[in-house]
Amino acid sequence: MAEQAKKKISVGADHGGFEAKEVIKKHLTDIGYEVIDCGTNSINSCNYAEFALKAAELVGNKECSLGILFCSTGEGVAIAANKVKGVRCGIGYNDDVSRLLKQHNDANMIAFGAKFMNINDILRRTDIFLSTDFEGGRHCVRVDTINDYDKK
Repeated sequence: MAEQAKKKISVGADHGGFEAKEVIKKHLTDIGYEVIDCGTNSINSCNYAEFALKAAELVGNKECSLGILFCSTGEGVAIAANKVKGVRCGIGYNDDVSRLLKQHNDANMIAFGAKFMNINDILRRTDIFLSTDFEGGRHCVRVDTINDYDKK
């Protein structure tokens, strides 16, 4: 079961991130991940928080090991996701940060601003995030502090 969960990724987007979500969803499927699409399913205006929270809940309850979110800036979906217990989400605004989110922060979700990034950058940063492991060591204390706070 744990190995199966490791291969599941939740995705969510609002109308501003819908097209990027569709491209990344296909990419993830092509490289062997099972993708749980939490919506939205069109470019019609919608509430980003609804879709971000659905995707984040799947990560928070460990139905999915990772999640990827999209909106115009990445900000709104990241803020919403971080309200869910057990979720650590950051915005992959460049290649180094996309790696460091996982390496130093043990992030289990990444968000992208589709209006401010081209799809090739999002694809590359998705792969960077997926292929990076948590470094542990001195970073464990910081992540543990966040996890302990979640338990309150």
